[in-house]
Amino acid sequence: MDLLNTLVDKGLRRELPSREEALAVLATSDEELLDVVAAAGKVRRQWFGRRVKLNYLVNLKSGLCPEDCSYCSQRLGSKAEILKYTWLKPDEASKAAAAGVAGGAKRVCLVASGRGPTDRDVDRVSQTIEAIKEQNEGVEVCACLGLLSDGQAERLRAAGADAYNHNLNTSEGTYGDITTTHTYADRVDTVQKAHSAGLSACSGLIAGMGESNEDLVDVVYALRELDPDSVPVNFLIPFEGTPLAKEWNLTPQRCLRILAMVRFVCPDVEVRLAGGREVHLRSMQPLALHLVNSIFLGDYLTSEGQEGKADLEMIADAGFEVEGAGTTTLPQHRADALAGAGCGSHAQSGCGSHEGGGCGPCGSESVPAAAAEVSEARTDLVAVRRRGAGTDLAPNA
Repeated sequence: MDLLNTLVDKGLRRELPSREEALAVLATSDEELLDVVAAAGKVRRQWFGRRVKLNYLVNLKSGLCPEDCSYCSQRLGSKAEILKYTWLKPDEASKAAAAGVAGGAKRVCLVASGRGPTDRDVDRVSQTIEAIKEQNEGVEVCACLGLLSDGQAERLRAAGADAYNHNLNTSEGTYGDITTTHTYADRVDTVQKAHSAGLSACSGLIAGMGESNEDLVDVVYALRELDPDSVPVNFLIPFEGTPLAKEWNLTPQRCLRILAMVRFVCPDVEVRLAGGREVHLRSMQPLALHLVNSIFLGDYLTSEGQEGKADLEMIADAGFEVEGAGTTTLPQHRADALAGAGCGSHAQSGCGSHEGGGCGPCGSESVPAAAAEVSEARTDLVAVRRRGAGTDLAPNA
């Protein structure tokens, strides 16, 4: 297939494919799917070998968010019956993080609901970062606290944060259809603040809202321009009690095509399979490891994930290996660039935001050609997290 040969050649050279080529990946048929996965897998192996980085989410503050992101179970007005609690104390957060590290996680992602942190919140998270680093030697810490004000990224870095996550989620043209309480430009600004402070920038997307192929390509190209070290790819988890609860627009095949497109556009970037993989990829999750080089271990922010032990078995059975703490995730040219920016972190990992919130225009008239492959609703696979951070039960790590 000439298209795939071209995309592999460009990926091995870190050359940006054309928009038409990226759209063509999303338009491939199911009969061509294994060829697409094999081609993108060559690019993945060139830059990351067969390593899989494990990341672990700690939800520092759950629910009661004033923002109205339509996809999010923690949004303003959400009726989803999720755990709701205010800030975990530093020792509580450190204990939760230690469970993930013990399970093999190389990076801990600290996430808090809300528009963005106050200066007092930054102090609180800084203490948490210091506690985690003191008790878990060599662990990387990524913060995901919402929109940043001037100087906050620098303070987080001084406290020991390695990275900052803030997802674009969807294309600029459709952003206003899913959120009205902040703008796409606000999100871009926060990613740039993290970058400028020397933090490893992480920003990704959420798919599954019936968005057009053009919307998906738009947001991935915007991410390539922002040049984060990590791109988490979330798939909508349609929570009951949110505006998008009835949106089931993904099949395992479409998810794989989206991941392949992201890999071709961002060949040397840490691509993370984030929220929603268990819901939408299901038994085809192992195939995704040929496209991504990073996943979350265990549960997400407000939903249950696959058991941590099952994650490890899946990686081993698929012929991959868990990336060790002493290994630099990013290819050398990116690691050198990051070190030159003044950040001593290894690779970027990212927090998959509010785990699988979808980011297409709700009710948009722009329906993709792939909309014909709508999946059967699997509400049985959407389970609220009832263990780990914010509870007295052991986490699923």
